[in-house]
Amino acid sequence: MDNRAEVSDFLKSRRGRITPEQAGVQSYGERRVPGLRRSEVAQRAGVSADYYTRLERGNLGGVSESVLDALARALQLDEIERAHLHHLARTAATPRSRVSRRAVAPAVRPSVARMIEGMPGMPAYVHNNRFDVLATNSLGRALLTDLYADPACDGNMARFAFLNPAARHFFADYDRIARSTVGHFRAEAAKNPYDRLLSNLIGELSTRSDTFRVLWGSHDVYAFRDGSKRFRHPVVGELTLDFEALPLPDGSGLQLSVYNAEPGSAAADALTLLAGWAATMTGTADGARTES
Repeated sequence: MDNRAEVSDFLKSRRGRITPEQAGVQSYGERRVPGLRRSEVAQRAGVSADYYTRLERGNLGGVSESVLDALARALQLDEIERAHLHHLARTAATPRSRVSRRAVAPAVRPSVARMIEGMPGMPAYVHNNRFDVLATNSLGRALLTDLYADPACDGNMARFAFLNPAARHFFADYDRIARSTVGHFRAEAAKNPYDRLLSNLIGELSTRSDTFRVLWGSHDVYAFRDGSKRFRHPVVGELTLDFEALPLPDGSGLQLSVYNAEPGSAAADALTLLAGWAATMTGTADGARTES
């Protein structure tokens, strides 16, 4: 696959964010850009300036793992960015004819659906790499009530975040959520360059959301693992929940997200209220949806 533009933009963006002071490089004369020069990155990576220039033009085909690691150290990439660089290199070196494609969209196994229903005190749902919510327990559906209130989102959290104005109120840390969502898509696009549904969603959001389009241009990458989120729920008000994002071990690429609150906290009380409200809702027994 010809991903040279993607590679070039990523390397340039990482080089541009490092100041000479951060890199321990002594600066002489006037600099036209705030970041490092190509020659400075090359020196730190232990390669020639001409070779690094070739890499920054997007040609990662045939580059060794050791050179990629040296480049990651020179550009001060974190763990997620380092993995992203390696994904870009593998894509560049893999002919399209050799890329394996998943014939059937992954589905939530019945045992997983039963497991999340067996956690009535914690909002839980399963989603794919496009943030389509494929299954959720009743408390998870109650937490995401604003998502399900908008049929245009079709159960997709990214569409809700960028195309529904209510998302800016629902997510109390909206800017952080928006950046991390776009960073997730950037990383997934490098790992799955022939995922047509993912590409279509990225194209849709880029066309319809100025916020998404600007953030996409930053070339930042992100992986959801754990942390906390603040919600402004229309029924129980503001609550801060910890979450764990756990990849399912079946190779499907699906991820389980589970939210919880510290016992005795205001958030725990809010979850209790939310559970009571969820019990009065109709149609919450089955939160599953299918992919198209």
